[in-house]
Amino acid sequence: MDLREKVQNDLHESLRAKQERKVSILRLVLDSIIKREKEKRMTIKDAKDEADLEKKSRLTDQETIQAISSMVKRSKESIEQFETGGRQELADKEKEEMEILNQYLPEQMPEEEIRKLAEEAIKEVKAESIKDMGRVMSVLMAKIQGRADGARVNSIIRELLTR
Repeated sequence: MDLREKVQNDLHESLRAKQERKVSILRLVLDSIIKREKEKRMTIKDAKDEADLEKKSRLTDQETIQAISSMVKRSKESIEQFETGGRQELADKEKEEMEILNQYLPEQMPEEEIRKLAEEAIKEVKAESIKDMGRVMSVLMAKIQGRADGARVNSIIRELLTR
Protein backbone atom coordinates (compact mmCIF):
# COMPACT_ATOMS: atom_id res chain seq x y z
CA MET A 1 0.00 0.00 0.00
CA ASP A 2 1.45 3.33 -0.99
CA LEU A 3 1.17 6.50 1.06
CA ARG A 4 -1.74 7.88 -0.98
CA GLU A 5 -3.75 4.71 -0.34
CA LYS A 6 -2.92 4.90 3.37
CA VAL A 7 -4.28 8.46 3.50
CA GLN A 8 -7.44 7.36 1.65
CA ASN A 9 -7.95 4.38 3.99
CA ASP A 10 -7.43 6.57 7.07
CA LEU A 11 -9.93 9.05 5.65
CA HIS A 12 -12.56 6.32 5.29
CA GLU A 13 -11.88 5.08 8.83
CA SER A 14 -12.12 8.63 10.18
CA LEU A 15 -15.43 9.12 8.36
CA ARG A 16 -16.82 5.96 9.95
CA ALA A 17 -15.52 7.03 13.38
CA LYS A 18 -17.01 10.52 12.87
CA GLN A 19 -13.68 12.26 13.58
CA GLU A 20 -14.60 15.53 11.88
CA ARG A 21 -11.29 17.36 12.36
CA LYS A 22 -9.21 14.44 11.09
CA VAL A 23 -11.57 13.98 8.12
CA SER A 24 -11.17 17.64 7.24
CA ILE A 25 -7.36 17.46 7.41
CA LEU A 26 -7.13 14.23 5.41
CA ARG A 27 -9.39 15.71 2.73
CA LEU A 28 -6.98 18.63 2.45
CA VAL A 29 -4.09 16.17 2.09
CA LEU A 30 -5.89 14.25 -0.65
CA ASP A 31 -6.79 17.50 -2.42
CA SER A 32 -3.13 18.49 -2.38
CA ILE A 33 -2.10 15.08 -3.74
CA ILE A 34 -4.73 15.17 -6.49
CA LYS A 35 -3.73 18.71 -7.46
CA ARG A 36 -0.09 17.64 -7.80
CA GLU A 37 -1.12 14.59 -9.82
CA LYS A 38 -3.05 16.84 -12.23
CA GLU A 39 0.00 19.08 -12.58
CA LYS A 40 2.18 16.05 -13.22
CA ARG A 41 -0.35 14.74 -15.74
CA MET A 42 0.01 17.91 -17.82
CA THR A 43 3.74 17.25 -18.30
CA ILE A 44 3.37 13.64 -19.48
CA LYS A 45 3.62 13.36 -23.25
CA ASP A 46 4.44 9.69 -23.85
CA ALA A 47 1.30 8.02 -22.46
CA LYS A 48 -0.18 5.30 -24.67
CA ASP A 49 -3.75 5.60 -23.40
CA GLU A 50 -5.81 6.97 -20.52
CA ALA A 51 -4.88 4.11 -18.17
CA ASP A 52 -1.19 4.61 -18.88
CA LEU A 53 -1.55 8.35 -18.32
CA GLU A 54 -3.30 7.70 -15.01
CA LYS A 55 -0.54 5.32 -13.91
CA LYS A 56 2.29 7.68 -14.89
CA SER A 57 0.66 10.70 -13.26
CA ARG A 58 0.27 8.97 -9.90
CA LEU A 59 2.57 10.47 -7.28
CA THR A 60 5.36 8.40 -5.82
CA ASP A 61 5.59 8.12 -2.06
CA GLN A 62 8.44 10.64 -2.13
CA GLU A 63 6.32 13.15 -4.06
CA THR A 64 3.45 12.56 -1.63
CA ILE A 65 5.81 13.19 1.27
CA GLN A 66 6.84 16.47 -0.36
CA ALA A 67 3.19 17.51 -0.62
CA ILE A 68 2.55 16.71 3.04
CA SER A 69 5.82 18.37 4.09
CA SER A 70 4.76 21.61 2.44
CA MET A 71 1.50 21.44 4.38
CA VAL A 72 3.45 20.95 7.62
CA LYS A 73 5.64 23.93 6.75
CA ARG A 74 2.56 26.10 6.20
CA SER A 75 1.16 24.94 9.55
CA LYS A 76 4.39 25.88 11.35
CA GLU A 77 4.27 29.35 9.80
CA SER A 78 0.61 29.73 10.77
CA ILE A 79 1.32 28.67 14.36
CA GLU A 80 4.03 31.32 14.66
CA GLN A 81 1.73 34.00 13.26
CA PHE A 82 -1.21 33.01 15.46
CA GLU A 83 0.94 32.94 18.59
CA THR A 84 2.44 36.32 17.71
CA GLY A 85 -1.07 37.69 17.19
CA GLY A 86 -2.32 36.28 20.49
CA ARG A 87 -4.68 33.76 18.86
CA GLN A 88 -3.77 30.67 20.87
CA GLU A 89 -6.98 28.78 20.00
CA LEU A 90 -6.09 28.97 16.28
CA ALA A 91 -2.48 28.03 17.02
CA ASP A 92 -3.74 24.96 18.90
CA LYS A 93 -5.85 23.93 15.90
CA GLU A 94 -2.82 24.22 13.63
CA LYS A 95 -0.75 22.16 16.08
CA GLU A 96 -3.41 19.45 16.00
CA GLU A 97 -3.34 19.51 12.20
CA MET A 98 0.44 19.28 12.21
CA GLU A 99 0.34 16.23 14.52
CA ILE A 100 -1.98 14.43 12.11
CA LEU A 101 0.14 15.38 9.09
CA ASN A 102 3.35 14.23 10.80
CA GLN A 103 1.90 10.71 11.05
CA TYR A 104 2.39 10.40 7.28
CA LEU A 105 5.96 11.68 7.20
CA PRO A 106 9.08 9.62 7.83
CA GLU A 107 10.65 9.96 11.26
CA GLN A 108 12.80 13.06 11.52
CA MET A 109 16.56 12.61 11.63
CA PRO A 110 18.52 13.58 14.73
CA GLU A 111 20.79 16.61 14.41
CA GLU A 112 23.99 14.55 14.75
CA GLU A 113 23.06 12.46 11.73
CA ILE A 114 22.19 15.55 9.66
CA ARG A 115 25.50 17.13 10.68
CA LYS A 116 27.42 14.00 9.61
CA LEU A 117 25.66 13.87 6.23
CA ALA A 118 26.23 17.62 5.79
CA GLU A 119 29.96 17.22 6.36
CA GLU A 120 30.03 14.41 3.78
CA ALA A 121 28.11 16.54 1.28
CA ILE A 122 30.49 19.46 1.83
CA LYS A 123 33.45 17.18 1.08
CA GLU A 124 31.63 15.65 -1.91
CA VAL A 125 31.06 19.00 -3.65
CA LYS A 126 34.36 20.44 -2.35
CA ALA A 127 32.55 23.39 -0.80
CA GLU A 128 34.81 26.07 0.59
CA SER A 129 32.53 28.96 1.45
CA ILE A 130 28.93 30.02 1.91
CA LYS A 131 28.80 30.61 -1.85
CA ASP A 132 28.71 26.82 -2.32
CA MET A 133 25.68 26.42 -0.07
CA GLY A 134 23.21 25.77 -2.91
CA ARG A 135 25.26 22.86 -4.25
CA VAL A 136 25.65 21.36 -0.77
CA MET A 137 21.91 21.75 -0.07
CA SER A 138 20.91 20.01 -3.30
CA VAL A 139 23.20 17.04 -2.62
CA LEU A 140 22.18 16.78 1.03
CA MET A 141 18.43 17.19 0.53
CA ALA A 142 18.51 14.34 -2.01
CA LYS A 143 20.01 12.10 0.68
CA ILE A 144 17.68 13.24 3.44
CA GLN A 145 14.46 13.04 1.39
CA GLY A 146 11.90 14.55 3.74
CA ARG A 147 13.41 13.23 6.96
CA ALA A 148 14.55 16.70 8.09
CA ASP A 149 13.24 20.23 7.84
CA GLY A 150 14.98 22.27 5.15
CA ALA A 151 15.45 25.26 7.45
CA ARG A 152 17.17 23.07 10.02
CA VAL A 153 19.44 21.56 7.36
CA ASN A 154 20.17 25.04 6.01
CA SER A 155 21.27 26.34 9.42
CA ILE A 156 23.56 23.33 9.99
CA ILE A 157 25.22 23.75 6.58
CA ARG A 158 25.57 27.50 7.13
CA GLU A 159 27.24 26.84 10.48
CA LEU A 160 29.64 24.28 8.99
CA LEU A 161 30.58 26.50 6.03
CA THR A 162 31.28 29.59 8.15
CA ARG A 163 33.71 27.91 10.57
